[in-house]
Amino acid sequence: CISLDCSLKDDDSGDHDQDQGSPKDGEKEKNEDEEKEQNTSKKKVEQFWRFYSHMIRPGDLTGHSDFHLFKEGIKPMWEDDANKMGGKWIIRLRKGLASRCWENLILAMLGEQFMVGEEICGAVVSVRFQEDIISIWNKTASDQGTTARIRDTLRRVLNLPPNTIMEYKTHTDSIKYVCLLLFLFSSPAFLSLQLIP
Repeated sequence: CISLDCSLKDDDSGDHDQDQGSPKDGEKEKNEDEEKEQNTSKKKVEQFWRFYSHMIRPGDLTGHSDFHLFKEGIKPMWEDDANKMGGKWIIRLRKGLASRCWENLILAMLGEQFMVGEEICGAVVSVRFQEDIISIWNKTASDQGTTARIRDTLRRVLNLPPNTIMEYKTHTDSIKYVCLLLFLFSSPAFLSLQLIP
């Protein structure tokens, strides 16, 4: 965000000195700053696209694979400081849709179409045998307005039918679920069941 004070100096006469800090100069500086920012963003997108155009698409992967695209400095882990209080929107896709949806999602992220500031952490596409899963991770699970905006933008950029099921899961719930599974599968009762022929 660029903030520029374009206010005029006020004096008792009601006249304003147009030669010192006129609005046109302030607007010119603001426009130059915005243009620099747009050029920087454009270069970043071009650099990303150069790499992306040579990558295999999710729909071409076989078996069990994941692609992660996260902001610099954020690891695709629940425990990362940027992620630990957040969550993710999850969409299960039938086979054949992952490549198009993934590309639309990452372009929307790069183009800042979600309009939620720094709230987006990254995205994941998971290729599985029966279905593919796309998720977008955000920083603050408790901010219902932001999570709703992400959901609505996601539905729009992926061109999802109105009846598409979307699930929001907090990372704390995911961690609890994994810990419960680990506890159950390591319990003596489960281990004794495994030993019975």
